[in-house]
Amino acid sequence: MENPITVETTVNAPMEKVWEAWIEPEHITHWAFASSDWEAPTAENDLQVGGKFTTRMSAKDKSAGFDFTGTYTDVKENELIEYDMDGDDHRHVKVEFKEEPEGMSAEASAKEGVKITVIFDPENENPIEMQKDGWQAISGNFKKYVESI
Repeated sequence: MENPITVETTVNAPMEKVWEAWIEPEHITHWAFASSDWEAPTAENDLQVGGKFTTRMSAKDKSAGFDFTGTYTDVKENELIEYDMDGDDHRHVKVEFKEEPEGMSAEASAKEGVKITVIFDPENENPIEMQKDGWQAISGNFKKYVESI
């Protein structure tokens, strides 16, 4: 990756719960958007190398929307997801999941949490800070959602 952007969040929940919420379509629709005036009405996910995903992101007032799509290039359960976004530039995204602190039992990690690090190639249309803020907001939505279920 050339000049990638990194965002991080720690979710206070066990790894299994965090992983399931990240990958299951019925959970993805609850958190995969950057602001409260947007939503993710549908999601499909074939989590395997070569598998594809599609998440529909749209404004709640229906004024705008797009499909966020890509193809998985690496998957390690409870540890790593990598994919290339569809589109002309095939930007790469790497998502790492680590128990905090590492090596803790499931009971203890539920108290501490799972650190999620998202590293992604920037696009050329929007300022870097705007892109980082958007992905950080989605990570924040994920944290809030998982800690509420």
